[in-house]
Amino acid sequence: MAANRPETAGTPKEHTDRDAARGLADNRALWDTLADFHGTDPDDRSYDVESFLAGRQTLRGIEKQLTGDVAGKDLLHLHCHFGMDTLSWARLGARVTGVDFSPRAITKARALAERAGLTAEFIEADAQRLPDSLRARFDLVVATYGVLSWIADPAAWMAGAAAALRPGGRLVLVDLHPVFQTVLTFEPFVADWPYGGGAPQHDAMTGTYAHADAPLAPQESTQYPYSVGEVVTAAASAGLVVEQLGEHTEAETDGRHILPQGPDGLFRFPVSGTNLPILYSLRAVRPC
Repeated sequence: MAANRPETAGTPKEHTDRDAARGLADNRALWDTLADFHGTDPDDRSYDVESFLAGRQTLRGIEKQLTGDVAGKDLLHLHCHFGMDTLSWARLGARVTGVDFSPRAITKARALAERAGLTAEFIEADAQRLPDSLRARFDLVVATYGVLSWIADPAAWMAGAAAALRPGGRLVLVDLHPVFQTVLTFEPFVADWPYGGGAPQHDAMTGTYAHADAPLAPQESTQYPYSVGEVVTAAASAGLVVEQLGEHTEAETDGRHILPQGPDGLFRFPVSGTNLPILYSLRAVRPC
């Protein structure tokens, strides 16, 4: 009888697709909650909306150096959340489009653009399945800080980014280094995540990177660990040509608020007398 069929019935691909769909739904629900909360609490460590509206730039040096002058360029920002970085690119003169899979984030981003008096297009979409309307429209595709660990299919993500670029356009990706992502806590040092492989990691998330003690109920999430090699291979499989790959042992942010900040304002990941990488960066071009 149908009621007695085991949950494991189906082909391996059906299991993979079903698990990815479940993970996507859980993650969208989580990011809906985070979009509602971020920027609303005085103890938020990542999203100061009022200072942004007063003119503060939220972009860091790494992504600005990799993109160069964006004035007059068409820029697609993937995983835009509620739009602060997207609108910061607009302040630098880019014509911006932000994409996020969270409908609440997109609604909040549109409201923020109106409050800031900035022009931007915001689209609700899964970055692994970008709409055809974005194909070959952009000089730059940018994604930064906490990106591919939420992606079940990095090859599809890279293919979408490549398709959105005009010939000669560039992808700029800055993300947490997989070495750093293995770490749960720095003091005491605890590592609890795989280095690469892409196997789904299920967790009930509490709080948020922006506010560890946020009064949020635990929510299911699924993340995926990828090595630097797997990321570069995914870019190559999409037909992109890697121009620059960086591994950064000093950063303006650690993205997770667990590392010590030095007197110079930079974060480092010291282990046994050396500094391990916190971030990696990738710039790749779509050939003409």
